[in-house]
Amino acid sequence: MSFKIAIIGAGSVGFTKKLFTDLLCVPEFRDIEVALTDISQHNLDMIRAILDKIVEANGFTVKVTAHTDRRRALEGAKYIISCVRVGGLEAYADDIRIPLKYGIDQCVGDTICAGGILYGQRNIPVILDFCKDIREVAAPGAKFLNYANPMAMNTWAAIEYGKVDTVGLCHGVQHGAEQIAEILGAKSPAELDYICSGINHQTWFIDLRLNGGKIGKEELVAAFEAHPVFSQQEKLRIDVLKRFGVYSTESNGHLSEYLPWYRKRPEEIARWIDMSDWIHGETGGYLRHSTETRNWFETEFPQFLASADKPIDPAKRSNEHASHILEALETGRVYRGHFNVKNNGVISNLPADAIIESPGFVDRFGINMVSGITLPEACAATCMASINVQRMSVHAAVTGDIDLLKLAVLHDPLVGAVATPEEVWQMVDEMVVAQARWLPQYADAVPAAKERLAKSSVKTRDWAGAARRNVRSIEELRAEKSALKKAV
Repeated sequence: MSFKIAIIGAGSVGFTKKLFTDLLCVPEFRDIEVALTDISQHNLDMIRAILDKIVEANGFTVKVTAHTDRRRALEGAKYIISCVRVGGLEAYADDIRIPLKYGIDQCVGDTICAGGILYGQRNIPVILDFCKDIREVAAPGAKFLNYANPMAMNTWAAIEYGKVDTVGLCHGVQHGAEQIAEILGAKSPAELDYICSGINHQTWFIDLRLNGGKIGKEELVAAFEAHPVFSQQEKLRIDVLKRFGVYSTESNGHLSEYLPWYRKRPEEIARWIDMSDWIHGETGGYLRHSTETRNWFETEFPQFLASADKPIDPAKRSNEHASHILEALETGRVYRGHFNVKNNGVISNLPADAIIESPGFVDRFGINMVSGITLPEACAATCMASINVQRMSVHAAVTGDIDLLKLAVLHDPLVGAVATPEEVWQMVDEMVVAQARWLPQYADAVPAAKERLAKSSVKTRDWAGAARRNVRSIEELRAEKSALKKAV
């Protein structure tokens, strides 16, 4: 088979390498073209060098090209994959730093909450630019696979306003299933059969079966509480499981910031999180992790490049959806996964316009969702709170309506549990002013926001958060990795 795939934001070097090697695990895909595009020539040069070495080491005829001109990369592409982070780590730091001044402690800040909403405001105008280019220069009927967060908002904008065939992809469901399989003593996650449904980062395992036997709430709670690691790392998720009756896909740290109950009091946060790794609830944990990962890669690039000179092992193909979807579409081999699409009745008790994450099957005829799913009422209520925030956020991002943006932030569950309306109004002004270079739709609103900030009497504080860790140096990271190797 010969067709073209474009990867936007290909400078996300580690993730791009994973997607690429996954694609080359499909025997029919060894004559395709993969066009990389990014705004950073430096990152493009690094990832292209790695991918070229993979192709050479395996003797494939895959063509790899790299372009800072996005439209050139998209020309004739049948599939477009996006993994962009608009504003990079500089803007992301503001997503965490500024809300902390108002008492809002986030672990990740990339989906909803104050940081996730502003992240969406930066991404959506760019996503719509991608869609325009796809409509104009990509292959007719091209499919857009969005990996970028905020997943639901980006996918919502691409479908409703970008008018491009779009599916959103995440790996939270797979990771949650791996945990459940482990605590139940399964030899492999493949032994676990499940229905997981909801919205991105708030999907729920509403039906679980192991080797044909149904797994109930009490058995699941007991298994998690007996696990020596998860019982400590996933305390919040286990509490939600006890109260809701079903397990959430999302990590302890992610889930904590989508709900109004666990992170609203600094003295309570330590009770629910675990500091063994960032993903379990650390303040700004993903920002620290992303910063360390970038610094590590920049320093250790020669080693990364050298390690690319290895044969691809199809047995080590990852569970990221992209390669499996393309394989199903191109070959007809059926793939079952969980996909982010417009609801349109798939989940009976969520709105039709919402972007839901739910089971589907892929074959030559496309992505076919399993319809008629009804979420438990508590799960639906929690999803609805986020959906309402997402809808307002998307519409604000498209129209540049700063008042609607403020209302979206005000209705966020965690923000609303912590901040007053006056604080929310000032916080949004401050974030929009700080990130103005990435928010062209708010250009006309920035001068008035600056004036309001100059006159404001709302007090803020200099606060690092309830559970903050410093970014580790390269030397500290080397020492830690060396200690782990010795321990193994």
